[in-house]
Amino acid sequence: MKKPTPLAARPLMTPIQAGGLAAVFKVLANDTRLRLLHAVVRQGEVCVTDLAAALGMTPQAVSNQLQRLSDLGILSARRDGNNVYYRLVDLCVSGLLEQGWCLTEQAGGACGVTARAASCCGGTE
Repeated sequence: MKKPTPLAARPLMTPIQAGGLAAVFKVLANDTRLRLLHAVVRQGEVCVTDLAAALGMTPQAVSNQLQRLSDLGILSARRDGNNVYYRLVDLCVSGLLEQGWCLTEQAGGACGVTARAASCCGGTE
């Protein structure tokens, strides 16, 4: 698999690319969907009823949120009898969640952006 071009080496994104990225962030900018994604990452593959129980939601509400993530190609679903199982197919999302969590944990600290990047996001001071 080809290594992706580093962000700083890419040409400035086009308005269409920026709009696409904004759409991804808009779908991810939902606390319920973030919790669902975290649960899927933790378990690898999980059925809707187990997710609903873990989050204290109805299976229908969980299915609606998971469908939004599936529409973006972040998750895939498979049916096994009456159960639908979801798994993460876009591995970039797992890293994005990890970095986002890092940012929230460090936001109140005095370490600053440089130290935060070095401690959790692979940056250097």
